[in-house]
Amino acid sequence: MLRIALQKSGRLSEASLKLIKECGISFTNGTGKLKTIADNFPAEFLFLRDDDIPRYVADGVADIGIVGENVVVEDRSEVVITKALGFSKCRLSIAIPRSEMYEGIESLQGKHIATSYPNILRDFLNKNGIDATIHEISGSVEIAPSIGLADAVCDIVSTGSTLMSNGLKEVEVIFRSQAVLIQTPVLNEEKQAILQKLLFRIEAVQNARNNKYILLNAPKEAIPAIIDILPGMKSPTVLPLAMEGWYSLHSVIQEDQFWEIIEQLKAAGAEGILVVPIEKMIY
Repeated sequence: MLRIALQKSGRLSEASLKLIKECGISFTNGTGKLKTIADNFPAEFLFLRDDDIPRYVADGVADIGIVGENVVVEDRSEVVITKALGFSKCRLSIAIPRSEMYEGIESLQGKHIATSYPNILRDFLNKNGIDATIHEISGSVEIAPSIGLADAVCDIVSTGSTLMSNGLKEVEVIFRSQAVLIQTPVLNEEKQAILQKLLFRIEAVQNARNNKYILLNAPKEAIPAIIDILPGMKSPTVLPLAMEGWYSLHSVIQEDQFWEIIEQLKAAGAEGILVVPIEKMIY
């Protein structure tokens, strides 16, 4: 049985549980329950604080875990990042009071910076040859400049609204993070086989999220131009309609190419375009 460590609460926890559900794995988790076993997959789930997950995985208490990449890098535990999961994206940034001028990284020279991520911040400062004092604090980092504890802060940013509400402005992005799947360096053959099954399911879910299924109608003379536009997994499916001389084309397009391709298809003569989500997608 594969032991999987998940964050017990928070946005990353919700997204992780959603991914597990989309992989077709079900389990019952009552309020306050810290571990449970899957009903239809050889896995046991441990619900932990995010900061504890890398150490549990490094020590082999859990075989794998889902956690923010920023937590993994900051913790320095010996784990293997197996897969980037594409959700819970954020950035670790340096921010200063809005009233202050910022003329580049050199402006941080000699400053006092408050952060909950001293290791990542120290790496950044050393890389750029900046000598600054790091004040390690946990929680409420943004308040540090207003109470005279620090000149700047280094903290996780999603939208930037928390910085603004505390009179700060973001000046340097030093690390970009997302949820990742990590594993213990030593995983026996049986558990590795279970992990591969899980990764197969995760990839099918990720492929579906990044692609859309497209259906359209077109006259026969427009088909060659439309086929050149549609990427498809191999080539579009072309089916005759009841109306003579008209065909239905089915294909798959990437989410980030969606609007550009739609405009090209309309210009080529496509009509009745339907775009629908894909639940799973296996290459």
